[in-house]
Amino acid sequence: MQFICLFIYNLSFDVSSISVEHDDFLITGCSETEKESMYASDEEEIWHADFNQKTGVVTLPDFADPISFPGFYEGSVANLEACKANLASLIKVYKSPPEEMEPPETSIYTRNDVQLTVENTLICHVTGFFPPPVNVSFAKNNVIVTEGVNLTQYRPRSDGSFHVFAYLKITPEEGDVYSCTVNHRALQGQPQTKIWSVPVAAAVLPSVGPAVFCGVGLTLGLLGVATGLFFLIKATTTDTPDMAKNIKHLMQWTQSKKVSPRF
Repeated sequence: MQFICLFIYNLSFDVSSISVEHDDFLITGCSETEKESMYASDEEEIWHADFNQKTGVVTLPDFADPISFPGFYEGSVANLEACKANLASLIKVYKSPPEEMEPPETSIYTRNDVQLTVENTLICHVTGFFPPPVNVSFAKNNVIVTEGVNLTQYRPRSDGSFHVFAYLKITPEEGDVYSCTVNHRALQGQPQTKIWSVPVAAAVLPSVGPAVFCGVGLTLGLLGVATGLFFLIKATTTDTPDMAKNIKHLMQWTQSKKVSPRF
């Protein structure tokens, strides 16, 4: 049986006469196999407890004035013990009723635009599942990958389900195929697998693009000049058949009228 303690509170404050309201929440969760404590604001994780390393982890970027969380880990340990006690009591009172389960939905995409041999991050987003945990694994060309894999904490959604992000550092090569496989109890032994392959467009090197456009532009320009000359000659030969003869006479007359310079 899964038992989760969820504490949500609002924090509002005034900055330069502007009222700003934030939704901050602290979640402490436990089951017979899982345990988690996390602090977040506006659906963004700020801090979580690493019970394996017995320390707190700040997940905000490095600011000029980093935020510290003194006493948060010790408080998480105490909340976890209370959660386990409540879990035991609930199992006894409700006689282990069947769990409500929701299967996950999975999507896979890259953090940045894809370029061959340029490092990128493959993201597998698993959402809408209940209860935790889910098992997420990556494979490259049908070979399981473990290096460069990172999994976030479970994050609650407004409907009571959870979502989680899994990250894999990749360096795309032409022909590579990656997959993200997700397993959850609600899937009843039929894992979800999403496939991502290196796009064909990524095989064109970035430097080739300007050269191609330049070549196309030059070709179109020459074609336009040739077309213009064709219609000019056609119009000349059609409307004034003696035009060439007249031009020749004009050139001869011009040459005959040249005046030698005087010194």
